[in-house]
Amino acid sequence: MTAIIGGIIAIAIGLWLVFPGPLGQAFKWFLGGGLVFLLILGGLIAIAAGISDIKDKIEERKEKEEEAKKESKGEKKES
Repeated sequence: MTAIIGGIIAIAIGLWLVFPGPLGQAFKWFLGGGLVFLLILGGLIAIAAGISDIKDKIEERKEKEEEAKKESKGEKKES
């Protein structure tokens, strides 16, 4: 529910800032400088998340291999 209310407020503020006037001009300046910064920051976060995901997949694969080795050793001992 809070996400919906926050979204409505964000849209209202966005529409208010887009209209002509001093705040509209400030919004255009923000987009000119701030958007570049946000894109770079978002890209860095996405790269970090991707690297973390790759590490997790490698770790999961190693754990599965270790479990398979333990199971195969257990079966050899029983035979």
